[in-house]
This record gives sequence, C-alpha cells and structure tokens, in this order.
Amino acid sequence: MAKKKRAAKHEEEASEAWLLPYSDLMTLLLALFIALFAISQTDQTKLAQLAQAFSAAFNMGGPSFFDKAGPSMSMQRQIMSDEDAGNNAYIQENQNLSDLKEQLDEYIQQNSLEGDLSTQLEEEGLMIRIKERALFPSGSAELVPESQRIGPIVAGLLASVPERVLISGHTDTDPINNYQFPSNWELSSVRAMTFMKYLLSINSSLNPARFSAIGYGEYRPIAMNDTPENKQKNRRVEILIARTLKFTPGEGVQVQSDADIVAK
Repeated sequence: MAKKKRAAKHEEEASEAWLLPYSDLMTLLLALFIALFAISQTDQTKLAQLAQAFSAAFNMGGPSFFDKAGPSMSMQRQIMSDEDAGNNAYIQENQNLSDLKEQLDEYIQQNSLEGDLSTQLEEEGLMIRIKERALFPSGSAELVPESQRIGPIVAGLLASVPERVLISGHTDTDPINNYQFPSNWELSSVRAMTFMKYLLSINSSLNPARFSAIGYGEYRPIAMNDTPENKQKNRRVEILIARTLKFTPGEGVQVQSDADIVAK
C-alpha cells in the first residue's frame, strides 16, 4: 500500500514539473517572434522603443540581445540632427527665394514692367515670367532693345544665389513654318537658348554649369489659346530658379534632382 502512495506522489510531482519551463519557453518564443516582426519593419523609431521595453522587462536595464536590434541612441540622435539640419536648410532657402522675389517685384513696380514681367514662388522654386514682346519680335528669336531693361537686373539676381536655373521658351498654338523655324518647338528652343546666352554674356560671375535651356513650344500653356490676350500670355520665356531642396510629405526634406525639375 505504501508503494502505491509513493508512486502516485511521484506521478503528481512529475506532471507539475513541466509547467514552469513550458511557460518560460512560451514567453521567450513570444518575445522572439515580436522581435523578429519588429526587425522586419522599416520604422526604426518604433523598433528602438520596442528594444528598450524588452530590455527593461527581461533584463532590468542590463545589456541584452535587444540592445543591438535597433539603432543606437547616438545614431538616433545623429538622424534627428540631420533631419533638423535639412529642415533648417529648406527654410533658409525658401526665405532666400522669397527675398529675391521681393527685390524683383520692387524693380518691376519702380520701372512699370507689370505688363511684361511677373514672379511667382512655386513648389519647384522661384518662377520669373517674361512676355514675348519684352524680349523678341513676333516669330523671331532676335532680342529687341527692350530686353536691356530686363536682362541686367535678372542676371544680377541670378548671380546672388547658388541654385540651378532652367530657362524655357513657350509659344501659343498659332503654327509657324519657315526656313529658320519649322515649328514652334524650334522657335521656343532657340529663344530660350538666346536669352540664356545673353544673361551669361552680360554677367561674368554667372556659372554656366548652373544653367540649362529647353523649348516647350505650345505644349505648356498658362491660358487657353482662345483669344489674342490669352495667346499673348502663352508667348513667353520662363526663368525657374530651382530649389535645391524639396519637401515631400512622409519623406521629409530631400535634394531635388534635374529630372524632378524638367519633369514638372
């Protein structure tokens, strides 16, 4: 009878002994799967927070595997520092372009050029628009004397900033077909190139590597080509002082490439 009692007691103890290591194993497996899931995510901030939580829970603040699962605190501080520097640079560039716009707007007002010259601060940068009549005769790419009222001030402003400059020519939808310009594409391209060369020739401090010229013909209108007034608006040369930095929601401040500028 005593043997039976000892056997039953032994079986009872054996059946309870596995509970403790089993619960520990399940806890560790759960922690492992959560850690693996966190590592697979791109949100490094959340991963760092998770690593800190596990370190505190399992090691009471001591070193652990999770300390190496995410970026170190010094790396996080460096990332935050870089983000702050990028934001500050973007704000400063935006302020510089705004100041440049104010200078040119003041010149336009003082010289009664409101009908020929305008400025607009856009997502891509500072846009300067010059109507055809202020630079070229109709159907021609030869600069008129009136261009001397605009060229020097524009060249001086461009020399005061380091950003890239895209000069583009635009026309209305009226067709042109002569020995020099088979289409509006050729006319707009030559006009952009002519005005770019003129700016570079009158200010030796301008770096040609910053400049590019392109012709869009009638394919980027700013008004309907349904009236003479609207067609006049479309016949223009644009000077884009392109932002070096751009802000994209969800991605923050990034460097703007030449492809980004031309595509827009």
